[in-house]
Amino acid sequence: MRPPRARRSELATPASSESMCEKAAASGADLVFLDLEDACAPSVKESSRSLVVEALTGLDWGRTTRAVRVNGLDTEWCHDDIISVVTGARDALDVIIVPKARTARDVWWVDVLLTQLEAKLRLTRAIGLEVLIEEAEGLANAAEIASASPRVEAIIFGAGDLSASLHARVDGNFQPQAGYPGDFWHFARVQVLTAARAAGVDAIDSPYTAYQDPDGYRSSATHAGALGFDGKWAIHPSQVPIAHEVFTPTTREIAEARATAATYRESETRGTGAIGYDGKLVDAAHMRHASIVLRRAALADVEHAVVA
Repeated sequence: MRPPRARRSELATPASSESMCEKAAASGADLVFLDLEDACAPSVKESSRSLVVEALTGLDWGRTTRAVRVNGLDTEWCHDDIISVVTGARDALDVIIVPKARTARDVWWVDVLLTQLEAKLRLTRAIGLEVLIEEAEGLANAAEIASASPRVEAIIFGAGDLSASLHARVDGNFQPQAGYPGDFWHFARVQVLTAARAAGVDAIDSPYTAYQDPDGYRSSATHAGALGFDGKWAIHPSQVPIAHEVFTPTTREIAEARATAATYRESETRGTGAIGYDGKLVDAAHMRHASIVLRRAALADVEHAVVA
């Protein structure tokens, strides 16, 4: 059974930097992943594995979920990334992030390797997976990838590599260089979101690389949140509180969800399936929305809800 986790923010951190790992542990992000892939030059990928183990086992992570992004399955590093980090970190590792997944078989391969390691090391709990959808083939197979293993806890929309895979003409923030009639990434985002929901896993939005543009990050996160995404990548600690603000239900939303649920349940006891509440019709569909709001509030800790 997948453990419930808040994923409003997922902070990317270079695995090769001890100081950045220390800052990440103190960032308050819901999830931090130490990155052995894009953030590590080839010359330090192998040496960075020991830094990852030291950070995972030696730093105080509080309530933050501890994750590692390994190198792609088509590289010479992936196999040893998984074996070295899992063997060294053991129960101090919560999640492995699999980049550039193209098919369900990619997820299956990691699942089998982890199953062997967990048995060999006698680990007390299963390591979860998050999978990046950032290749054209992966986007086409997103639904199968999301449901490929019970370990999968989330799938992530990766605009950077996906734009290269699609040969898209984009700028450094992966937005179209020329005018475009609408949201350039809407179709891909909804494909990832739909695959996640069909599989019962979380959906995480792509990074916003302009880390000195907080308003742009907030706008991008708000757009993803409106679609239904559970959280967003952060590439700098300053983006973490913005993600928490956007993806945490407001006190007003929580109060309305509680009132809606209470009113509807009261009507159910009288045999009524749809009622009027605050000038609006309320039925079972509204109850589903209310339960989603309350679940997200519970994961995020209601005390930190933002007043709307």
